[in-house]
Amino acid sequence: MFFRSERLFLRPAWPEDAAAIHAAIADEAIVRNLAHVPWPYTEADARWFASQPQDVRLPHCLITRPSASGAEVIGCVGLAQEQGEIALGYWIARKHWGQGYATEAGRAMLTLARGIGHRRIVARHFLDNPASGRVLRRLGFRPTAERSVALSAARGGGAVSVHYDIALEPLFGDCDDTPDGGMTTRRAA
Repeated sequence: MFFRSERLFLRPAWPEDAAAIHAAIADEAIVRNLAHVPWPYTEADARWFASQPQDVRLPHCLITRPSASGAEVIGCVGLAQEQGEIALGYWIARKHWGQGYATEAGRAMLTLARGIGHRRIVARHFLDNPASGRVLRRLGFRPTAERSVALSAARGGGAVSVHYDIALEPLFGDCDDTPDGGMTTRRAA
């Protein structure tokens, strides 16, 4: 799956991306906020990730920033099946924090999710990572008032996580007729 947003290009990871993936994510400050990523994150972990097949209903994409000298890997965004629900996940390399890339990539993935036919997406962040909560709220996610202890491979145990959800309305008519490209969101029921 490929998607071009204003500043970013989302695409599948390829084996030759392993070194760039490792360079971007091998930072404990990033990995400790992800549920399934081990710490330390090794080059073998990056090779494994880059070799994973795509599921058409659960795409996971590298976030790249195109430039005249090539496209730099700056993060990852994707959908996953978690406890019977479709969940959004993402990470951004530290040197790119605070530039709106997580929000832009998240918006792109929600557009893809909507096109695939998903109508409800969930997300969560660890309580001690409020920046991720701000990204989710900018994307239209709403807190569900649910909190749970979620396992974190990098932390070696559980940490309190805050849960969010968003309902994606189906398209009616031409999506070009609306200012937001037809992406109307509401709180999931």
